[in-house]
Amino acid sequence: MDKVSASAAEAVADIPDGASLAVGGFGLSGVPEVLIQALHAQGARGLEVVSNNCGVDGRGLGVLLAAGRIARVTGSYVGENKEFARQYLSGELEVELVPQGTLAERLRAGGAGIPAFYTPAGVGTQVASGGLPWRHAADGSVAVTSPAKEIRTFQGRPHVLEHGITTDFALVRAWRGDRHGNLVFRRSAANFNPLAAMAGRITVAEVEELVEPGELSPDEVHVPGVFVQRVVELTARQAADKHVEKRTVRA
Repeated sequence: MDKVSASAAEAVADIPDGASLAVGGFGLSGVPEVLIQALHAQGARGLEVVSNNCGVDGRGLGVLLAAGRIARVTGSYVGENKEFARQYLSGELEVELVPQGTLAERLRAGGAGIPAFYTPAGVGTQVASGGLPWRHAADGSVAVTSPAKEIRTFQGRPHVLEHGITTDFALVRAWRGDRHGNLVFRRSAANFNPLAAMAGRITVAEVEELVEPGELSPDEVHVPGVFVQRVVELTARQAADKHVEKRTVRA
């Protein structure tokens, strides 16, 4: 039952080339930075990433992106990374953009064992009708487009069929966790982390504070240990290393 790994390097050592990854975080909040850095050092390539966004230049998933390790991204926002835009428009990166709420539900559904669901989000747009550019050719033309999706009407309102997402691995960051893998997230740093943790077949969690089993009240656990296979305890310095995308202060 003790799921604690000796190091972040050990926890990600078996992630192979071409693996799919669900990664928590929103902007730079709640991003599993230590696990991402360990994966960068490990060297896996051709990764297929599912995450709200792909970090920023030099931080978060932007580290893997800049090294050319990511082949495909499924996300809902990509506007803070110039290298992301360059790779996408030059045909080096395949990108599936998904409405944010739909992405959240696709991860949750996958983790809950639900293969697909209907939602009104995206009806009347290319999300439903298809044709969104997933991959460009080197000359800038569109090489791969999104397919059309099934539409059904419920109570007089059309809905589009979306599929649940499961991935080979998930990387998440939690505020507190115990040796059994039970996780607690703090405020907005929770964001996509609980959903990513559910979607991964093998979920690796870096925790800012590791506690012993029984110290966490069942009422405060956000993700039960059944969803988590590996836990990495952060040092105090790693836990305090948090960045803000756009710092705004009063004049």
